Amino acid sequence: MIRDTSAQDRTITAPKNRRKPVLLGAAALALIAVLALLAPTVLRLFSADSTASTARLRIAEVRRGDLVRDVSVQGTVVAANSPTLYARNGGTVNLEVQAGDKVEKGEVLAVIDSPELSNRLQQEQATLDGLELEVERATIANRKAEAASQTAYEQAVIDRETAEREVERNRRAFEMGAQAEMPVLRAKDALAKARLGEANARRNVGLDRETLAFELKTKRFAHDRQKLLVDDLTRQVDELKMRSPVDGQVGQLLVQQRANVVAGAGVLSVVDLSAYEIEVRVPETFARELGPGMSAQIQDANGKYAGKVSAISPEVVDGQVVGRIRFSGDRPEGLRQNQRLTTRILMDEHPGVLMVERGPFVDTGAGRVAYVVRGQVAERTPIQIGATSLDAVEIVSGVKEGDRIVISGTDEFKGAQRVALN
Repeated sequence: MIRDTSAQDRTITAPKNRRKPVLLGAAALALIAVLALLAPTVLRLFSADSTASTARLRIAEVRRGDLVRDVSVQGTVVAANSPTLYARNGGTVNLEVQAGDKVEKGEVLAVIDSPELSNRLQQEQATLDGLELEVERATIANRKAEAASQTAYEQAVIDRETAEREVERNRRAFEMGAQAEMPVLRAKDALAKARLGEANARRNVGLDRETLAFELKTKRFAHDRQKLLVDDLTRQVDELKMRSPVDGQVGQLLVQQRANVVAGAGVLSVVDLSAYEIEVRVPETFARELGPGMSAQIQDANGKYAGKVSAISPEVVDGQVVGRIRFSGDRPEGLRQNQRLTTRILMDEHPGVLMVERGPFVDTGAGRVAYVVRGQVAERTPIQIGATSLDAVEIVSGVKEGDRIVISGTDEFKGAQRVALN
């Protein structure tokens, strides 16, 4: 009877595994290496108040350069000189041009037919012709009257000389006893009368000359007054021909052909093609800093052109202020009324300042806070900003040249002091 197999059993010793300690050591070393690599990240995560992904952030470097404060707006091409021609007198309009026609200064664009005005001019011209005849007739009459007055004076002189000779003859005859004294006395009386007549004739010559000159002057005044009236009517008739005040192009016809218009009614407009300006609407926030004379850049498909602000409206409409920009040099070819162009107004320049690309961080931190990137951590840093432009912001204090700043919106940081970036 065999109870068990213990008598046949023998102990077998298992072979030692020499690779297991090596594998354990390698695993330990790998774990230590991983822990070494992850230690900074783990420490950074534990030291940071928040985390953020760099893929969702915009980071820019602080640099030193020239910051130009400007404002960019859309402008509309307008004619700086676009006069509208108005009818000076009522009548029927005969248009000589069409909208879009090129015209020269002084060219007749329209003629207003006004029979009443033309008839009145003819009547007043006839009156003027009659007054001219009156002046000529009065001039001839004055010459005749002056001649008659002069003749009377000369006759009086002759009578006085005759009376003097008669007195002298009678005096000698009386002295010689050839006649009585009475003829001498009568001759003396005749001489006194002749002298008085001469004196009166001399005064009458002067008075007649003044009277005739006054009457002629009165007629000439009437003639000159009538001539002024005729000249004014002639001017009004000439203004019935509406002429272009500038070299340019017919803009808009405000009336139809052969339409009846009243005095003061608009007929057509002319666009001066040599004096285009850009009309811009600037936000009210920039309006107080704008002023005439500021430099500007006007851009179209062919390039940039220099300009200057020529005027700024004092009135705010819908939160905007209207301004005018004038080309200061060359201007684009083929400009058209109401064409839209991009305009940049240069308000100020700050050379050699610390600045960074402009971004939403200015509004998020109210311009007093920025997140400066140091390694893989963004630290909340107090800053002070200065001048701003469309694409850059001046930083007065808080950072130095070469620092990197988160310029995108930082609302997701929720005001954390340190933000780990991954």
